[in-house]
Amino acid sequence: MNRRSFIRTIGGSGLVLAAGGFTLTGCDQMPDSAIAPWNGPSADIGDREWMLSYAMLAPNPHNMQPWLVDLSIDSEITLFIDPTRLLPETDPFGRQILIGQGTFLELLDIAAHEKGYRADISVFPQGEPAAGTLDITTTPVAHIKLTKDTTLTSDPLFAHITERRSNKEGYEEKYLSGGDLAALSSLPLNEGEKMGFAATADTIAPLREFARQAVLMEMKTPRTLLESIERTRIGAEEIAKSPDGIDLNGPLFWWLKRLDLMTAEKAMTPGTLAYQGGIDYAMGWVEGTHNMGWLTTTDNSRAAQVNIGRTYVRMNLMATAQGVAMHPVSQVLQEYPEMEEIQTAFLNHLQISGQETVQMFYRLGYREAVSPSPRRKLPDIVMG
Repeated sequence: MNRRSFIRTIGGSGLVLAAGGFTLTGCDQMPDSAIAPWNGPSADIGDREWMLSYAMLAPNPHNMQPWLVDLSIDSEITLFIDPTRLLPETDPFGRQILIGQGTFLELLDIAAHEKGYRADISVFPQGEPAAGTLDITTTPVAHIKLTKDTTLTSDPLFAHITERRSNKEGYEEKYLSGGDLAALSSLPLNEGEKMGFAATADTIAPLREFARQAVLMEMKTPRTLLESIERTRIGAEEIAKSPDGIDLNGPLFWWLKRLDLMTAEKAMTPGTLAYQGGIDYAMGWVEGTHNMGWLTTTDNSRAAQVNIGRTYVRMNLMATAQGVAMHPVSQVLQEYPEMEEIQTAFLNHLQISGQETVQMFYRLGYREAVSPSPRRKLPDIVMG
């Protein structure tokens, strides 16, 4: 929450932080250790570790970073899902988690090229997990064989990996320029994938409304709200200890915690500042949405879910290169019962039928750059 959003929220509650007694500056900055990975890896680590350091900057659901890698065989990497980092309430079948595995694999592939390696990636080498379950952690997501190849050229998107962000603020009230829309539309797609954009007043209005309804449903359903609250790190100390999840830091949140206004219990209780502040913040970025995009697949196989993650992060990198902000808003795609009615109306609006599946739904627009999200350290994901 930025300062303007916060002041609007506390103003509505009647709470005043007197400038003389409660300063809003000089405390609780983002810990350097939590964002150090965005500076890039050191030059003295091994090639695989160097590539993985970039892969760990991939976007992923709730920033849970649910990756585990086996490095026990030289020149190979086996990727697994960390079973402790799932989202069983909002992602009961692991679809979004698998998309996050795809974003990781794509950044790994780009970084491998930068180091002069061909990354031969086999998705689900032991077979796909069953559909309709959360049993996605017992077999590997992918096996990667790395081979030196002097004919490879650098991927131009590599330069934007450390600049990429998921910008959750409200965007400028303007539509995508023709040049930016054309550039994003040129993204190569895998077989069976399609993209769509809404970048006019008439086309964006209904999609913004679906986003609003879906966000409110997630926040007003106690168990799905609790899933987010349990993964929220408030203040520099919590973020430094657990550099993952949803981060809230800065002097505003420092004072909210100090005044006992920002607790898990209060965030779950309608009528409190913490509860209403979360809704007001979300409605702020919904209101500040003037362009949206989506990615679909012809089926909803596990491989399709992983591969669309690879496509999505390339779109995110291309947007970064164009100076376009991007933020996934996939609440309407979540597969729990309370969301079904809103989701059905959304799919009907986009004329999605049969086995075709909307895998990603996101905001696009213009906004100054934001700071990066916290990241875990590489040793945290390496299997012992």
